[in-house]
Amino acid sequence: MAAAPSPSVPACGDLPAAVSAFADAFVDFAVSGIFFPTSSSSAAAAAAKSSPPPAPTAPTTFLPSPSRLVAIGDLHGDLPKSLSALRLAGLVPASTGPDSPSAATSWAAGPTLAVQLGDILDRGGDEIRLLYLLRRLALSAEARGGALLPILGNHEVMNVSGDFRFATPQGLQEFSAWAGWYRAGLAIKRRCGEHLDRQPRNPFLGVPKSFPGVKPEFWDGMRSRLAALRPDGPIARRFLADLPTVLVVGDSVFVHGGLLEANVEYGLERINAEVSEWIRGEGGENARAPEYVRGRDAVVWLRRFSDGFDCDCQKLEGVLGMIPGAKRMVMGHTIQTVGINAVCGAQAVRVDVGLSKGCGNGLPEVLEINGGGSEVRVITTPPSEAWMYRKQDAEKAAATVKEKRGEVKDGLALLVRESHGLKEVEAQA
Repeated sequence: MAAAPSPSVPACGDLPAAVSAFADAFVDFAVSGIFFPTSSSSAAAAAAKSSPPPAPTAPTTFLPSPSRLVAIGDLHGDLPKSLSALRLAGLVPASTGPDSPSAATSWAAGPTLAVQLGDILDRGGDEIRLLYLLRRLALSAEARGGALLPILGNHEVMNVSGDFRFATPQGLQEFSAWAGWYRAGLAIKRRCGEHLDRQPRNPFLGVPKSFPGVKPEFWDGMRSRLAALRPDGPIARRFLADLPTVLVVGDSVFVHGGLLEANVEYGLERINAEVSEWIRGEGGENARAPEYVRGRDAVVWLRRFSDGFDCDCQKLEGVLGMIPGAKRMVMGHTIQTVGINAVCGAQAVRVDVGLSKGCGNGLPEVLEINGGGSEVRVITTPPSEAWMYRKQDAEKAAATVKEKRGEVKDGLALLVRESHGLKEVEAQA
């Protein structure tokens, strides 16, 4: 007969919140090497146990001008190059090593507000680690009076839609590794499962195990990626659902692709809220992305103001005139082989320098806006460091731009048939 447990030894029923928190911290560190701050207060833990989860809030759409505003373009799964851009902007300590994201989680820019223009995903192997880094750095910024606000790009929309054409083998390996640690975390939580108020959900249920047209060696990565990033998937809900699609800071409008009059008439806050609801899975796990983030003229796909130097400036002026106080539109999405630049009397500012090694290996540059919008400048990599990045000749630059537009297939696109729309992978209900 088993001996009765000592009253001094806590039973599992006394520890569900602690076990769940430990499992989450364990997975976070195993996946990213980063710890997130947690509340050690027993009162807070008890309150969390007895209260329903807080209702999600809509992403931020409008913010006042800060004393210093910084914009960083597309990152595309390249952690070392992203850290270079963060250091260049002065957002993290200058001594941060290129391969140590945990050392870059301390905000060094005081009240600076930094906007990252989306396309964190695809084309590289550090996608999840980048999402973790940016979120942890955003928490540090908030604690120090600053802010780091990524917005959604077309590659985030593609991945939530199950379109993995531009995922790389290294990226799939990263998601496979995440899935292994996430399953370990679920197993830990289930040790006290009957005592947990909110049972852990298995995101892998209903996800296909095979993907015709894709080499079997990539199937586990595809399955893990789909489970993580589909609407209401753990990575999508945690790191993408609260990101704005459009952000207006003072007199600057930030959007990955661009805005047209119809988008402003529909409502920027409405766009942000509805895209957020879709990513959270409120329309179902296989819901189609909202129309204004799909197609050539969608806010995350538009190139009318970022492609070349002969833009429709009259159209742009009309769009900005519909947004009170707006003087410029800051965009990513289209690689600028000459570096950050502006057209239309500086009303269109383009900041995608093709930073990632998987997308041009461009020289890191960031945009800085001071004086409430009156002072705009480009911060570029100093000559003493510029030698580390290969220079693009005209042929390479042209190929890179074509590849970015989708005219040249890359990554898993070589294994997936051509589609004019988003190729979406459905999970079984």
